[in-house]
Amino acid sequence: MEDTEERTVLRKDQLEISLHNEKKLIKEGTIKDDNPLDLSEPFRDLCSACRRGDLKACQEKITEGVNVNARDLYDYTPLILASLCGHYEVAQLLLESGALCERDTFQGERCLYNALNDRIRNLLLEYDYSKSTDPLQPLAAHIASLLTRETPVTTDITVAVGDQDVALHKFILAARSPYFHTKLAAAPETTTWKLPSTTPPEAFAAAIRYLYLGEAPRELRSGPGTGFTESEVFTGIDKISKYLEIESLMDSLLDSGDRRRARQRRTTELAKGRDQLEEWFRQNVLGNRVVVETSKVNDVKWDRNNAIFADVLLRADELPDEDDSAADETPKSTLFPCHRAMLLRSEFFQAMFTSSFREAHITNHLHIIDVDCSPDVLEIILTFLYTERADFSLEIAVDVLFAADMLFIEKLKTKAAVVISTLGSGVSQSEAARTRGTKDEDDIDIYSIIRAAWLTRVQRLEEFAARFLAYRLEAHIDSPEFAELIQESAARIQARQETDSIELLDDIRFYLNERFRLRFDDAGLDELMEEQPTTANGDDTARADNMEKITEGVEALNVAKSTPVTTAPEAPAQQPYGYTREIRTLDGALVEDEFDEDAMNYQILLEKLDALLERLNLDA
Repeated sequence: MEDTEERTVLRKDQLEISLHNEKKLIKEGTIKDDNPLDLSEPFRDLCSACRRGDLKACQEKITEGVNVNARDLYDYTPLILASLCGHYEVAQLLLESGALCERDTFQGERCLYNALNDRIRNLLLEYDYSKSTDPLQPLAAHIASLLTRETPVTTDITVAVGDQDVALHKFILAARSPYFHTKLAAAPETTTWKLPSTTPPEAFAAAIRYLYLGEAPRELRSGPGTGFTESEVFTGIDKISKYLEIESLMDSLLDSGDRRRARQRRTTELAKGRDQLEEWFRQNVLGNRVVVETSKVNDVKWDRNNAIFADVLLRADELPDEDDSAADETPKSTLFPCHRAMLLRSEFFQAMFTSSFREAHITNHLHIIDVDCSPDVLEIILTFLYTERADFSLEIAVDVLFAADMLFIEKLKTKAAVVISTLGSGVSQSEAARTRGTKDEDDIDIYSIIRAAWLTRVQRLEEFAARFLAYRLEAHIDSPEFAELIQESAARIQARQETDSIELLDDIRFYLNERFRLRFDDAGLDELMEEQPTTANGDDTARADNMEKITEGVEALNVAKSTPVTTAPEAPAQQPYGYTREIRTLDGALVEDEFDEDAMNYQILLEKLDALLERLNLDA
């Protein structure tokens, strides 16, 4: 016991020392504050949602752009609050959204130290440096890979560097370098550019690597036979960074020797690069989209030598309006001018452009590729491919899920699943338990959601849908749609035997048990808190009475699981003291308190599930 207390005190001392050193380095300007103080109302709302475990509110604030790594007046970050309060799913959402939990930092160590349980602590440890602090890495890795990708050919400008030719992409150069932006805007037909012979090739390579979102080199070495010393290479980088107007390149090189500063510089440069690409994308790709009548799409001709360097057109047709008044309107299609280099992030397009199909061939006019989704969904798809951003509403999330599945964009599928599962229920899991499983008018179409999860093979959505149904089973158990769903789940098992389980039904039973267990635990705690506390002289009578009451409640629950439900008993002649309302079970039986209500309702719902299986002639 003494050893545990000593370790705890030592750990706290280490955290205080870490905080002191970190604040000193921040004050000196050596490092930046990863967790700036934020006293704004949106951030307070995010922190409050993290304490409650409200996934929906957390997702809304993250979508609004609230900094998930800021800290409140008491030095708590949202991730620390979620971990401290034991909300696993909220902590997972924050980590997926870029929350920091880096060891050897004060807030990172504090988060791990204060995690409520090992499950959350292990989750935090899984998100190492690369996963938790570099959410733009997939975008950066793809763009950097374009420098070495040989097929399919997507380059459109060649730079002569000494006796070598380097193939590059005009749209990346124009988006990242003000020099190239001006030069290519004046002469978009330019296909070659010669580097001055006085510039070391290594200097130009460092500049291009920077423009393509690569990491800064930690060492500058001149290759054998180049005729340039290391000092000349460094000077050459300084000159070319000024020439191309990318002066932060030098800062990246200077910070590359220190791990903390290199990480912060890397994060800053990736965010800057993403913002530059997004600005260019919105001005040129979205700004030049064309809306035409569907019947006239094939009449559109885009010359390959265009001002925004697009090399393919993506087409999305407007979906028919359900409103009868719009039935006579002429169908419209939207054409987006795009770059195959960015579309390669989708395995669908990568296979298309490396095949023998006509879309892979280079012609004078751009090919038009039909994408089976609405223009709004295609805009979200393109925004993600170009910028890694994926912000969209619940109303369009299922359509995005299907489109991402069709185009094999797994990360966007995951994002759509997160949006549906966090915003879909309308209330958090704990709130759903308190509402006794009632159905709101604003509930989503859970049947469409679970079928979408089956079709797209998203386990996260299947679990969400099962939990959703379990916490609102009273509103669904007797509906024909629910019975049909159970039949579909049973039919999904290949060569199903009589003793096979039904996956959806198993999940619903699991979450139903969880729902009533949590409700029962809450009720037991409430009863415990209402009793008188233990007296100062050590009298444990009150505490023993409380434990006996809770034990009786547990026994009542266990008995109810094995006791068939009978008809409603008559109301007692005298109401107990403090009785304020009638408490009835789902079949109308009058009971004394919520302990009995939960026990009886749990048994009733299980029996209804068994009756449903018997009616459907299913054995599970």
